[in-house]
Amino acid sequence: MWRSRRILMLLLVGGLAATGSLAVWVGVALNDLGTEPLLSTGERQVVELAKGTSLTALAGELVQRGWLEHPRVLRLYGRISGKAAAIKAGEYAVEPGMTTLELLDRMVAGAVIRHRFTIVEGWTFRDLLRALEFNTALRHILSSDAPADVMAQLGHAGENPEGRFLPETYRFSRGGTDVALLKRAYVAMQRVLQAQWEQRADGLPLKSPYQALILASIVEKETARTKERAQVAGVFMRRLERGMPLQTDPSIIYGLGAEFDGDIRYRDLRNDSPYNTYTRKGLPPTPIAMPGRASIVAVLHPDAGKALYFVARGDGSHEFSATLAEHNQAVRKYLLHER
Repeated sequence: MWRSRRILMLLLVGGLAATGSLAVWVGVALNDLGTEPLLSTGERQVVELAKGTSLTALAGELVQRGWLEHPRVLRLYGRISGKAAAIKAGEYAVEPGMTTLELLDRMVAGAVIRHRFTIVEGWTFRDLLRALEFNTALRHILSSDAPADVMAQLGHAGENPEGRFLPETYRFSRGGTDVALLKRAYVAMQRVLQAQWEQRADGLPLKSPYQALILASIVEKETARTKERAQVAGVFMRRLERGMPLQTDPSIIYGLGAEFDGDIRYRDLRNDSPYNTYTRKGLPPTPIAMPGRASIVAVLHPDAGKALYFVARGDGSHEFSATLAEHNQAVRKYLLHER
């Protein structure tokens, strides 16, 4: 690289040097482009290059920021090297110590800043849309926040969106769209779900990957402890096999929606609805949240114990019981004592 820059310096000097002093000035100025930092200290700065921006305009902005002293030399270098026509639009980081030519190389390579968006395990679809809305680096092109409209815009009309987007961190450049990010998360979930379904344990009472997704979303909301996920999944599997209702509070809460005020009351347990797993056996009709990879794995490889019940201990963990008598004793120990 330095050899090519020395050759370019000779070409610049040969093209400009009417006098010896001009040749020296050009050589010094070009050397400064490759050795002098734009920022000697301080925090990272950002330069945003709009589509169609010329090297001349870029040089002018660098001058305005006080980072560039000889814009003409940069323009000549860019023209002779061919890099003036190769810079790419985007958002670029200027790190302390970076030189002008290093920034130019970054722009030619298109090494733009990559922003992050994280879908959190346990989010609902509404949580996801809300987070997308407040992300200022994304370009928002969703025409509506109605679930049916969103899925149609993603190319999956008729599908319920709940649970269909994989919780993980997605990187994108500024100006990427909310639709593109949702499509990536949808495809990522499909890949993980299908791969885990093909490796599932034998004899599970689940008929499809979608049923696994529904149960994984319940497991996700029941426990945040990795080592407990397979135990919770095992309890639900045995209940499904025996025709017992799942009796899971997170499904009740999801069904209540905006009516949920923080407490589940007796009438909520008795009020029949598709998401009331106390009054109805089997799985609810859709997922109730976005399950993470670990919850999907747990559902398709559940614990092979005997527990049919569990109750929260109050510290984030659960007490598992094989009989109703043991469960009632655990309830008295943890819930009634707490109250």
